Amino acid sequence: MDPLSGINNEYVKTLKERVKKSRVYVPFQSTGLLLAELLHDQEHKSLYMRIAKLYDNTQLIRMAKDLAERKNVDNRGAYFMKMLSELRRNQGDPNKETKPRPGSNYRSRPPTKK
Repeated sequence: MDPLSGINNEYVKTLKERVKKSRVYVPFQSTGLLLAELLHDQEHKSLYMRIAKLYDNTQLIRMAKDLAERKNVDNRGAYFMKMLSELRRNQGDPNKETKPRPGSNYRSRPPTKK
């Protein structure tokens, strides 16, 4: 017995239509998808979306296009991450510039003893 035989055909049609629609709502999501496409690394597209949220999108795309033109690179995703770490080292990590969340026990330095 087929477990899906009881599903309404209208519902199946609705699901097929939903698959065709894009779910990209913010610009950094489309940049992340473009990076994954350029680097031939679709498995890590959510990682590239996160990176696109933190860094300058034009610079990321420029780096990925430059890397895509290189024929001698086997693992483009790994090489891109290496280039990104160099960029982070030169420009500073945007993650470290964020403020602590309200309510956290974050202190910039340990309390002094008197």
